[in-house]
Amino acid sequence: MTDVPDQTLADATAVLHSALTGDGAAVVGTFDAVVDRSGLAGAYTVAWTLAATMVGDPPPPGTCALDFPGIDEAGYDTRWVARFVSAYANHDADTGEALFGAAVADGQLPDCLLTLAGSAVATLRSRAG
Repeated sequence: MTDVPDQTLADATAVLHSALTGDGAAVVGTFDAVVDRSGLAGAYTVAWTLAATMVGDPPPPGTCALDFPGIDEAGYDTRWVARFVSAYANHDADTGEALFGAAVADGQLPDCLLTLAGSAVATLRSRAG
C-alpha cells in the first residue's frame, strides 16, 4: 500500500500499539476517534492499512485464494477478517468496502475491527519470531 496519509499511518500505529498491549478498549477508542474525525471512510482506510500490514506487498490481483479450513463455522468477526484480508491481497477494494458496509449494517464492525487488530498483531509477532 503506497501513499498512505500520515494521519492514517498514525491511527494504524496507535491501533497496533494498543492491540500489542492487549488494550481492546483503546483499539476501539482509536477507531471511534477516526470515525469522529473522518467518518466511516476514515475507519475503512485504517482497516485497509492494517490488512496491508498483514499481507505486505500483495501478489498480482486475483492470485490469492481464501484457504481457511472451517471458515463457515468461525465467528462473524473471524470470517470477516479472513475475507477482508483476502480482498486486500487480491487488490479487491470493492469487496473490502462491501464487507465493511455489511459489518456496519450488521452491527458487527467494532468486533471485526478488534479482531483485525489482533490478527495484525499476531501476524507481526509471527514474523518477528
